[in-house]
Amino acid sequence: MIKRIVALDFGLKRTGIALTDEMNIIASGLTTVESAKLISYLKTLIEQKNIGTIVLGEPKRLNNTDTHITQNVRLLFDVLIKEFPGISIQLHDERFTSKMASSAIHASGISKSKQKNKELIDEVSATILLQSYMQAHC
Repeated sequence: MIKRIVALDFGLKRTGIALTDEMNIIASGLTTVESAKLISYLKTLIEQKNIGTIVLGEPKRLNNTDTHITQNVRLLFDVLIKEFPGISIQLHDERFTSKMASSAIHASGISKSKQKNKELIDEVSATILLQSYMQAHC
């Protein structure tokens, strides 16, 4: 049985989550959770969805230097490795995912009020991150 891939667009307040289908062909937005509840959410998700890989977005500036949140992402990376020893934890460049998500949401034609929904942007960002990872590794 193929193990699924989940992607995380981590933020200090909330984390966007995307998940592959059972064949690892399609990336879909799943949800957004409060970052304080992320580990608990992932424990349940891993049990229910046959997860084999967690992809964590690694924030970098255009010049490849760290952003204000990169150190927090590295701390989360370490926590994920300890909490989920049987799962592959991967860092993947997330530059441009938020801008791409905002553009995709704008192009979708949904109302302007929904376009500003930060949870939706985080979920779409996680989906773009997962698609990028799949193109590079699957």
